[in-house]
Amino acid sequence: MDLLLDMAGVLSGIVWGPLVLLPLLLVTGVYLTIRLRALQFTRLAHALWLALVRREEVGEDLRGDISHFQALNTALAATTGVGNIAGVGLAIGLGGPGALFWMWVTGVLGMATKYSEALLGVKYRVTDERGEQAGGPMYYLRRGLPGGLGVLLGCSFAVFGAVAAFGIGNGTQTNAVAEAVNDATGADQRAVGVVLMLLTAVVVLGGIKGIGRVASAVVPFMIIGFVLMNLLVLAVHHDRIGPAFALVLGDAFTGTSAAGGFAGATLMYVIRQGVSRGIFSNESGMGTGAIAAAAARTDQPVRQALVAMTQTFVDTVIMLTLTAMMIITTGVWQDPDAAGVEGSDKGVLLTTSAMEAGLGRISPDLAGLGPVFVACAVVVFAYTTILGWAYYGERCVVYLAGRSLVVPYRLLFIAVVYVGATAQIDAVWLFSDIANGLMALPNLIGLLLLSPVVVAETRKFFAHPDWRDPDAVMEPVRG
Repeated sequence: MDLLLDMAGVLSGIVWGPLVLLPLLLVTGVYLTIRLRALQFTRLAHALWLALVRREEVGEDLRGDISHFQALNTALAATTGVGNIAGVGLAIGLGGPGALFWMWVTGVLGMATKYSEALLGVKYRVTDERGEQAGGPMYYLRRGLPGGLGVLLGCSFAVFGAVAAFGIGNGTQTNAVAEAVNDATGADQRAVGVVLMLLTAVVVLGGIKGIGRVASAVVPFMIIGFVLMNLLVLAVHHDRIGPAFALVLGDAFTGTSAAGGFAGATLMYVIRQGVSRGIFSNESGMGTGAIAAAAARTDQPVRQALVAMTQTFVDTVIMLTLTAMMIITTGVWQDPDAAGVEGSDKGVLLTTSAMEAGLGRISPDLAGLGPVFVACAVVVFAYTTILGWAYYGERCVVYLAGRSLVVPYRLLFIAVVYVGATAQIDAVWLFSDIANGLMALPNLIGLLLLSPVVVAETRKFFAHPDWRDPDAVMEPVRG
């Protein structure tokens, strides 16, 4: 087992190293940002209005299974998980404050990437034998690229996606829930696994419509509560926010020197932690957001793509920033007590300690609420992530083998919820990093090759005089 873990560590280092995924992610994001004329900045206000105010399109002939808002919340459910608590804490705890800058870079560039994925996901989607919309990288790679290349990339994504769902969307999440509940209440992790497995089964067996309803009901309140708690801690430490930003910008290009309980980090390690944990959280470049976008009721890929890119904005630019700044301003990232802690436990510990320290400055009686709130947030975030990824993995299986394997896959996914609750978490995180990288590779290659389609559809949409009006009659776009 130790040998396998060592080999997996080497493979992860190669995939996420300076010669493979890191430059490809950054190059793709920069290239799409330039080709789309920084659309993530110029059209952000309209995108947020579509996503949060308008929420859905109306019309009898619209294809799709769920609304804009439900599609967005399904994507947010899948991304707003342990990465927002353990992942960001782990990035700061291992890479230092400078890792936050590279999470910003990943998030801002990732908005253009997420936009492109969603646009292609809607444009090239198909209707399956049950009348549901099926789309995502596997479909736009196969249908958009000529010959065997599209088939190869599409199948590669689907295989890695179906497997990765058991890691990033299942094992890491369920293990974090089991540990959080065990720490807060002393409940046996096996019992937690059983309960979580049953709760997952209730929703997952109902398909995308059930997942969409639960996600749109839970996710907004979950995010608002977490953001408010972070803002409360930052308000208490408002005098440290300026120096914290200076520290982030300084360490982003120099690495981080050893301080307190922090061991220090080289520049490349800072970049790797920021980019990999940013991708783990917002999933831009992995292609998964396109799967949720393809289920939305719309006949305009650009409109849903605008909604989809707000997911990365909310997840990374807002939520990760607030959590990271909370950890930095409270100083717990240098805590000697966290120096010897490894794996996701270190990330959860730093986030919990930061919230505890912040609330403790308001009143010693409130300090105990920090661990309880973080435990509750881990449970809710992780549970919704499991639901979203169950759908992603299922769609990959449908692409590979049709609907005949949907029920067996759902049952296996539900069973792994229990396994993840009791597994060795370091191995699960390592497996997740590798699977995430292998998913992203074919998708990023496809995005670069299909970028002319993205640019053409975007320019055509915004050239229409009524593009701001979601009720305007525009020519439907079909793949």
